[in-house]
Amino acid sequence: MPLADKVRPESIDEIAGQKHLLAPGAPLRRLLESGHIPSLVFYGPPGTGKTTLASIAAKMTDREMFRINATTASLSDVRDVLGNTDSVFSSGGILLYIDEIQYFNKKQQQSLLEYVEDGRIILICSTTENPYFTIYGALLSRSTVFEFKPVGSSELLPVLRRAFNILNGEYGGAKKCSDGVLGLIASSCGGDVRKAINALENTYYASGSELSEESAGLLTQRSGQRFDTDGDQHYDLLSAFQKSIRGSDADAAVYYLARLLAGGDLISPCRRLLVIASEDVGLAYPMAAAIVKSCVDSALQIGLPEAGLPLSEAAILLATAPKSNSAAAAYWAAAADIADGKEGEIPLHLRDTHYEGAEKLGRGGYKYPHAYPDSYIEQQYLPDSLSSAVYYVPGSNRTEQAAKEYWDKIKKKHSGNSESR
Repeated sequence: MPLADKVRPESIDEIAGQKHLLAPGAPLRRLLESGHIPSLVFYGPPGTGKTTLASIAAKMTDREMFRINATTASLSDVRDVLGNTDSVFSSGGILLYIDEIQYFNKKQQQSLLEYVEDGRIILICSTTENPYFTIYGALLSRSTVFEFKPVGSSELLPVLRRAFNILNGEYGGAKKCSDGVLGLIASSCGGDVRKAINALENTYYASGSELSEESAGLLTQRSGQRFDTDGDQHYDLLSAFQKSIRGSDADAAVYYLARLLAGGDLISPCRRLLVIASEDVGLAYPMAAAIVKSCVDSALQIGLPEAGLPLSEAAILLATAPKSNSAAAAYWAAAADIADGKEGEIPLHLRDTHYEGAEKLGRGGYKYPHAYPDSYIEQQYLPDSLSSAVYYVPGSNRTEQAAKEYWDKIKKKHSGNSESR
């Protein structure tokens, strides 16, 4: 039996972490203790107790547990389990646990609805990906979602000490292990209990009479990295990266950049930095876009790991630069009008006249601004139906305010002179 199974908790109080769900008085614990539980979705990273709690829930509610792993199961496997409902229903009933349900397609998930609705099964699903993106809506609406968090290193220490004692008992109690070694493993596994136990087991077998921090470090290095370029964690990191820069926190910006690059993803942070330069810094510091483009080009030419150097420069520059989203807001507002069908006819004087017959079609009358003082002349540019629309609102930064002041003066000076030269 794997060591992780030997250490697996048998009661709620033995589960490491998840105090927000399982502490006395916490919502999920109250549900389980009532004996009447709805269908549940356990959402969170691997090794945080989702499968363990499903097993404990089955015992607490006196139900027979059937477990299916969605990565390998077929629709016929689901039907085989559901076919047992008539024979088991007279006892405590069935608790069906589906691990990694995000790998079930819509049809497989739909097959569960009838049994969930009439109470023939209690369904508990686990997923490492956001259930609101990956679980069929009708099934999700009939379930209650609980989010599991990575287990803190202080909560992992008792688990690792118990695991070490089990190992030592099996091998005659000949080895020693300090709290420092256990602490190093606990802090290096990203809150994944199973990963921490496996790292301890590897360290145990690779050590002599005493487990050393050096061996533990070598056997647990980088094991805390949870990164999936197609998963929730990836988009959460990118979101935190941009929001940290937008919030002018250079330290957080560099931290999230380092996490993205540690996962081997160079393209996503490059693209995100280019977006931020225009979306969040924008017209407050227009040169930021050119500088960031140069840093991104350097990073792509250099490659990892040194690519982090120019990207760090770009991230810090953007984080410490003045901020304005006026250009982005102007585009979003215009795009919203277009999406609402507010397109309107292009004014005749703005249409192309470089062809024979344009004048007969009423094209023409455009006034060339450079032919007028200050290169400005009043004329309508938006369609008639949108002639009063305002999309761009200058930001409060010095650059945009200086431009606004300049054009306010020019437009006031030439107000009413739409026909004069």
